[in-house]
Amino acid sequence: MKKAHEFVVQKWLNTELPISLNSLSGKVVMISAFQMLCPGCVGVSLPQAKNVFDSFSSSDLAVLGLHTVFEHHGAMKEESLKAFLYENRIHFPVGIDMPAKKRTIPETMEKYRIEGTPSTVLIDRDGILRKLKFGHIPDLLLGAELMALINEKHDIE
Repeated sequence: MKKAHEFVVQKWLNTELPISLNSLSGKVVMISAFQMLCPGCVGVSLPQAKNVFDSFSSSDLAVLGLHTVFEHHGAMKEESLKAFLYENRIHFPVGIDMPAKKRTIPETMEKYRIEGTPSTVLIDRDGILRKLKFGHIPDLLLGAELMALINEKHDIE
């Protein structure tokens, strides 16, 4: 198991302060990596992330979105994303992945080796990367995995 990489985000939406893994120490973190033009993201993974956000205590679990654009760059700008989040009632924090300077794959997506969207990243309370899954995770399995991470003993306790 390895420490999760820090996010390389150009801007956070739906939050007053920037978010870092360090600021989330002691919480389980679920990241939903998405693109707003991705049908699987819009139809399955973002509704699932909204459900997780609404169902779990924020004292145990931080739900984050990572808008990681690797195609259709011109259509997926910040203003479009703000409207998308508003229209889809997404209230959890969403980071805009830092575009790469000489590649098409954004910085956080590359650091985590995210294969595409939708993808889910689970990080335990100690900042250890515990799961990276490209594609859909069934609701029952994701819920069980989150509860297992939430119920694990925390090293700092």
